[in-house]
Amino acid sequence: MHRLPFAIGVTARAQRAGSGLFLNALRTLHSTSFATVTVEAISSSHPAEVKNLVQGEWKVSSGWNWLLDPLNGSPFIKVADVQEAEIEPFVHSLCRCPKYGLHNPFRAQDRYLLYGDVSAKAAQMLAQPQVSEFFARLIQRVSPKSYNQALGEVNVTQKFLENFSGDQVRFLARSFAVPGNHLGQQSHGYRWPYGPVAIITPFNFPLEIPVLQLMGALYMGNKPIIKVDSKVSIVMEQMLRLLHDCGLPREDVDFINSDGKTMNKLLREAKPQMTLFTGSSRVAESLAVDLKGRIKLEDAGYDWKILGPDVQEVDYVAWVCDQDAYACSGQKCSAQSILFIHENWASSELLSKMQLLAGRRKLQDLTIGPVLTVTTESMLEHIQKLLKIPGSELLFGGEELENHSIPKIYGALKPTAVFVPLAEILKPDNFELVTKEIFGPFQIITYYKHDQLTEVLNVCERMHAHLTAAVVSNDPLFLQEVLGKSVNGTTYAGIRARTTGAPQNHWFGPAGDPRGAGIGTPEAIKLVWSCHREIIHDIGPLPQNWEVPPPS
Repeated sequence: MHRLPFAIGVTARAQRAGSGLFLNALRTLHSTSFATVTVEAISSSHPAEVKNLVQGEWKVSSGWNWLLDPLNGSPFIKVADVQEAEIEPFVHSLCRCPKYGLHNPFRAQDRYLLYGDVSAKAAQMLAQPQVSEFFARLIQRVSPKSYNQALGEVNVTQKFLENFSGDQVRFLARSFAVPGNHLGQQSHGYRWPYGPVAIITPFNFPLEIPVLQLMGALYMGNKPIIKVDSKVSIVMEQMLRLLHDCGLPREDVDFINSDGKTMNKLLREAKPQMTLFTGSSRVAESLAVDLKGRIKLEDAGYDWKILGPDVQEVDYVAWVCDQDAYACSGQKCSAQSILFIHENWASSELLSKMQLLAGRRKLQDLTIGPVLTVTTESMLEHIQKLLKIPGSELLFGGEELENHSIPKIYGALKPTAVFVPLAEILKPDNFELVTKEIFGPFQIITYYKHDQLTEVLNVCERMHAHLTAAVVSNDPLFLQEVLGKSVNGTTYAGIRARTTGAPQNHWFGPAGDPRGAGIGTPEAIKLVWSCHREIIHDIGPLPQNWEVPPPS
């Protein structure tokens, strides 16, 4: 009878101790203890360092590449830049991975569960306000965009990791069986890893694109080396440190910072079984040749939007057009490059509303900001060339941002729209100029009559535009005609259609190219990061009294 109070006291103390341990574990899990930088402190006086990861170890290289703050031009980050003479450890690490991968349906199956757990923990981490704030602010420092745009990138990444938690990773490797021709025969189709693979991603989405493609590669059993544009690679370096804290084996991923020439040499020497490239079409085509076709591409394109004959929701359509053309300063792979407006919209206030919306964008809140791959001079020169086309007109913008300290190696342009008559676009002498992609806050606008729709679609077909498109209309016959006569990857259709909507709930990628990659969905992961392997089981028994048949 006297033991009971003691037992209750011990139990209470144990519960309190257990609760304390649990809370401490939660605090550790939910903090930014993984981080090696303080976002607000990064400056020329306190520069951040970005290292490389190879064979499980963080390493520096013989030289540092200093990055300029895109807002003020001061050196604020130094990146350990791997030189051509230093690639051997990375080549060796990739070559150590067998073609059957780190896991597959017959080997190390527990790793499918491991990556379900890693995804769950990483999703939980990114869902914490302190962690999501850290990554959103870090993205803003290196790829200046509005806070909502940066946070949206973090949220999409968190949702993706949440989607592939638990058993969802092994479900990606689901196989199928087909009955054979006789007793004991059955064919099985498996999703098989490539083994050693490479991932190359651009600057405009420093977290979302590399994380989604990296995790897809790992889920399927591959050993990836990942190269993110050095201008923003600090974001992925910090994310890898978070993933290590969540249980990602350090040897599973190599991370390299280098110039394009060095990376090209590494790829040619290591010969990865598959390379995923997201970036410019010019580099994509060159890599396809160098890698002998062992590549998947999500290259940039000249993305179009067509407004149909049914004029409605003008305020909303104008807002979406502004977002598609100028969010992230026009530096999205799916940014609206050209807008075809049906003549029925001419009497609406669409263009004036678009101009007002563009005028709201300010450098102070980064709703407009530095262009990281095109200089101000180059963009202004392109505008002047367009304005020499008969009938062309500057609708708004066309000027350098005011009161800025953006370095000259980058661009600083007000949101810009140039009108070019459709008849002039169709002329061979103008077509290449008009459809030149400017990866910045710039778009072409033109009108068309209903009987010119075929000509509009011919323009769309001739453009290098197989990534995204939008058809803004609720007219079913119009939608059927446009969708049936166009070839684009992710195409949005309806009055709420946009070109820059890439959440985690649908496929995003090009179409019409056998090398086309996808991102974000089970179908995309299986297409890009695994191949089909067929295994036919034929175990007998032999027919009774079987004899060797005549030759055939």
